[in-house]
Amino acid sequence: MNKSQQRKPSKPVHPKLNTIHTTFKQAFIIKKNPFPWIKALNAGLAAALPIVIGFSLGYLEYGLLASIGAFTYLYVFNQPYAQRAKRIFCVALGMSLSMVLGSLLAPYPLGTSIVMGLIGAVAIFIFGALKITGPSALFFVLSFAMATGMPSDPSLALLRGGFVFLGGGLSWIICMAGWFISPHGPEITAVKKVYVELAYFLDSIGKANFDIARHQTVLVMKQAENMLLAGYSSKRKTDTFTRLFLLNEQANRIFLETLDLSMEKNLTIPSELAQSLRNLAQAIGTKKRKTANILRLHGVGKELENLFMKIHNASRILNDPIEKIQQEVRISKPSLKTTFLNAFDKNSIVFLSAIKFGIILMLASIIAYSFGFDRSYWVPLSCAAVMSGPTVIATFHRAVQRTFGTIIGVLLASVILVSVHNGYMVAFIILCLTFLTELFIVRNYGIAAMFFTPSALVMAEYSAKVYKFSFFATVRITDIIVGVIIGLIGIFLVGRKSASSVLNHFTVATIRSQGQFLLSLFSKNNQSIHFEECKERDRMQTNLVNLLTVYDTALGELFSNKAKLESLWPVIFSVNQIGYYLESSFKYYERPTLPDKDLAQLLYVFETMALTLENNQYPIEKHVPEIEGFSNIQNQILNLQKALRFEESF
Repeated sequence: MNKSQQRKPSKPVHPKLNTIHTTFKQAFIIKKNPFPWIKALNAGLAAALPIVIGFSLGYLEYGLLASIGAFTYLYVFNQPYAQRAKRIFCVALGMSLSMVLGSLLAPYPLGTSIVMGLIGAVAIFIFGALKITGPSALFFVLSFAMATGMPSDPSLALLRGGFVFLGGGLSWIICMAGWFISPHGPEITAVKKVYVELAYFLDSIGKANFDIARHQTVLVMKQAENMLLAGYSSKRKTDTFTRLFLLNEQANRIFLETLDLSMEKNLTIPSELAQSLRNLAQAIGTKKRKTANILRLHGVGKELENLFMKIHNASRILNDPIEKIQQEVRISKPSLKTTFLNAFDKNSIVFLSAIKFGIILMLASIIAYSFGFDRSYWVPLSCAAVMSGPTVIATFHRAVQRTFGTIIGVLLASVILVSVHNGYMVAFIILCLTFLTELFIVRNYGIAAMFFTPSALVMAEYSAKVYKFSFFATVRITDIIVGVIIGLIGIFLVGRKSASSVLNHFTVATIRSQGQFLLSLFSKNNQSIHFEECKERDRMQTNLVNLLTVYDTALGELFSNKAKLESLWPVIFSVNQIGYYLESSFKYYERPTLPDKDLAQLLYVFETMALTLENNQYPIEKHVPEIEGFSNIQNQILNLQKALRFEESF
């Protein structure tokens, strides 16, 4: 008997231990995202300039306060300038208000804990309801927490808040500087991407990657529409914005026309059409005329000629004088009141996430103040940083990354605080640390934590003038690790299976709301529906956003049933596509009026699909009436019925 035969079989690893091991390794993966050089440099300047100004005037402590407000710049992403101006101003105002509240409540530990939880919950809710990406509640909590760690003097609350607001104001000026060069730069980039994706979609027809290309095109068009809606201002509507908005609408028409053509089995899409779309993408945002780059087709059928004319019309929108473009810009933008009311619901994932975040943050703060930790505010602050991960797995990654990054970062901060006592050097160090934070945050949060931690520590502690290495190295690491553990335990206990448990509910609600919206679109009174105010449409959009959020969250649960989630993806995909087709029909076409018999059958089909999911029944395919001119809706409803046959219930 050889050695291989004598060797005992290895004991199988428990699936949960294997999951934890895999998730732990994933925390150290370095992504290949491009470095944001310009944003990183601007963030560094925004953080360093207040310190330079304060030190030059003999008030370094005020410069450090203003530098806290410079964290406002970290909320700058690729937003339209019209939206960016309002958002960054509100962030600066919110951070200064957090500083004021922290200064007033510092003598009252219980009040501090409650308000810290409320600040975190409100910020999470607002950012979630408005679908704003970025650090969310983190820097509002940081501003409040740092205020509680400063010398207790409520009379300085307004002064401290004012300097934080000044730092935020400087960030506002820096982030808005690009407006002078390209006022609609973000919108132009978004619309260019739409036409690039449309070209790839045309190339994918009849190939294996067709469904992926279709899904990606829908996502990009939705992103562009959201970008344009965010950049819209009723008081100031430029010719450039009008062209971009009409180009995006025309892209939707091209996409729907192409979808119809993709149903023809023997039809080949000429490569010239995709190339024409790429030429259009290159021309958007430039001052050169590119009409000649729309390649002519000869000897093609009526279907392809219609598609060519839609692409040609896109070229006319881009090149013709604005007064000759005979198209109306119709903006549909829900009010802030409607948006927040839709999110303020007991079943809303945004509302539930905000409540959980606030409660865990409050408990972390109470624990920190009850056990008398030195600089107690670092405990809830670290807890907030860990919980900022969008999923349980992301939270676990952040916990691992922040622990290792913090240990290195605290040691680096201790060296800086012991050895550097010159204001200009402090400003230069803050510039470098902030620059490196923004540079590496897109690659790995743990690497960014190595630079973010010393930056925040220097801002918070330099004015205390206590330069004992062992004090900072031990106390900070202890506080931060305790905060990480609390955040991890809290998220694991309350969020381990929460998304999976409500996934079917949100899928059912979305399908039912789509049936109701379809009824309003094709009933006798469909032409009287007001474009800006349609309750059925708003309800469908809210349910669809909730569904996609819950599905993404479920995918990130630590011990989720991946097989069930993967089996549900075709259902999610079809529901998302139906939502897009219904909304496109609402915006662009004169809709037919369906007979009551057909409307009743369509409602019956949607209700049957909803009941199938709700009661875990085996689906039976029902007849879907034809909707003249809207074959995409009919086909996608049939696809949804088929997808439900392979879905595993939760």
